[in-house]
Amino acid sequence: MDANARYNQLIQDLRMELRPQREWGDGKGLYLVVGHFFNGLACGAWLFSLLFGQTTGLLAAYLMGIIGGVTHLMFLGRPARFWRMVRQQKTAWVSRGFLGLSLFLAGATLYLAPIYLPGLLWSEGSLLSTIGYVAAMLGMIGIMGYMGFVYTASKAVPFWNSPLHPALYVSYSLRGGVAVLFVTSWLVPPAKDLTPILLPLWGGITAVVALLFALEIHGALTGGNEAARRSVHDLLAGRVSGYFYLGTLALGLVLPAYFMYAGMSGATTTGLMALLGLASAVGDFFMKFSTLRAGVFLPVWTHLSHQRR
Repeated sequence: MDANARYNQLIQDLRMELRPQREWGDGKGLYLVVGHFFNGLACGAWLFSLLFGQTTGLLAAYLMGIIGGVTHLMFLGRPARFWRMVRQQKTAWVSRGFLGLSLFLAGATLYLAPIYLPGLLWSEGSLLSTIGYVAAMLGMIGIMGYMGFVYTASKAVPFWNSPLHPALYVSYSLRGGVAVLFVTSWLVPPAKDLTPILLPLWGGITAVVALLFALEIHGALTGGNEAARRSVHDLLAGRVSGYFYLGTLALGLVLPAYFMYAGMSGATTTGLMALLGLASAVGDFFMKFSTLRAGVFLPVWTHLSHQRR
């Protein structure tokens, strides 16, 4: 979209009582969605790879963390000045998220180096490796918390300003982590087949995600806020409903559920489970994308009155 088109869109939006937000998820704002998506996958994959001893999953989580960090920087107006953002730790969730990502990547580098370069640097179980393990875990926790709270702190968009949002994003991250292990287990088969464990784990986490999302939608519809209700309308029957039904529900829920049913019925193959993981991850991306695009600002006068309070 060129400058004139963006200007005309802005003028048109300002004439509306309930103005859709376009800064996150539209145009260059798509980098933010991609960044959060890959960072969520990285955190979940790192956690479950540690639990199940999957070094391939650890490497995949590390690479996805790098992708998430790069796309975050691409979202900034002037990426070279990212250091100014880092100094706002006390007030900005974005700064805390960047700190968490930096801690995760630094720690993961220390932890993975002796695994993939044995004998060349420090050894597994050494002090540096242990420091990396702890730093990566702290960074992972920080990233998981940041992704939900950064939206909850956006009081001008009531649909995001939900206490359930942080828990929902943690659940997305855990579901994405299981999805990554399905794919890495197909690429590099582990010594022990993890499918009997991962399938019910994915199903349970998916049920939690669906419950939290339904509760968030119910809260938006019954909370008495017109902007939040408009966001739900745009998500379920309006301008972003196509992304929600095709991307989130069809690709991200119905198709993986079919693969899960086939797997639990005895037709389990690593290729089938990899398809489940890919479809699940695509669904999570579209859930985050459609939720962002469905955001609607409070009317200007209402937002100003809230600020005066």
